[in-house]
Amino acid sequence: MTYPALQYAGVSKAFGRQVALSNIDLSIEAGVATALVGVNGAGKSTLLRATLDLIGIDSGHISIFGVSHRQPRARIPIAYLPERFVPPHYVTGREFLHTLLSLHEISFDSGLALTECTALELDLQAIDRPVREYSKGMIQKLGLVACVLARRKLLLLDEPMSGLDPLAHQLCRQRLAALKDQGVSLFFSTHSLVDVSMLCERMVVVHRGQVIFNGTLSELRKLTNEHDLSRAFLQLIKH
Repeated sequence: MTYPALQYAGVSKAFGRQVALSNIDLSIEAGVATALVGVNGAGKSTLLRATLDLIGIDSGHISIFGVSHRQPRARIPIAYLPERFVPPHYVTGREFLHTLLSLHEISFDSGLALTECTALELDLQAIDRPVREYSKGMIQKLGLVACVLARRKLLLLDEPMSGLDPLAHQLCRQRLAALKDQGVSLFFSTHSLVDVSMLCERMVVVHRGQVIFNGTLSELRKLTNEHDLSRAFLQLIKH
């Protein structure tokens, strides 16, 4: 049986009186790039963190390739990059990658690591310097390199291109597109609808804790009668 990469059924989460997620029903196809879009506070990060069981949900069910997200083995296929990625400041980039890959039970391949660093224009000399000397963009690149080297079949990324300069942004988009072409599933939150248009087949729009759209980009354009994705998104959240 073929399972979706992610399946959400009736997922709800509140923080006190503030409802973050309300009865989310959603299926994320395997082998597809799907963008998670919404204004700040819409519930995007909460949904991603709930997927990994980093926060408990109040009701509903989440499955990862058919396995309940509450089971540790469900997270084996996932590489995750949080919105605020902060590696230990005292380790070098190489030490961080080596340690993270060991947790994935993957041997560190120096040549492959350097190849991925080069693909994102992360200074090769930087990986032997302490992370405390990195800029925000360099830290983000390190996190992306770690996700790629983990060789998982699902990348769960929260604002993966945050802090990247225009060139690095383009290189990251190209690398993610190449992974998608290799059959890797991508589910990532973003505010960049340019990235969505260039990288994704599908788009999920969350607004006030609810999914108000889940479909292809052409379906969104047809629904809103707007070809430009930014205008289509704004049209959608007005209702």
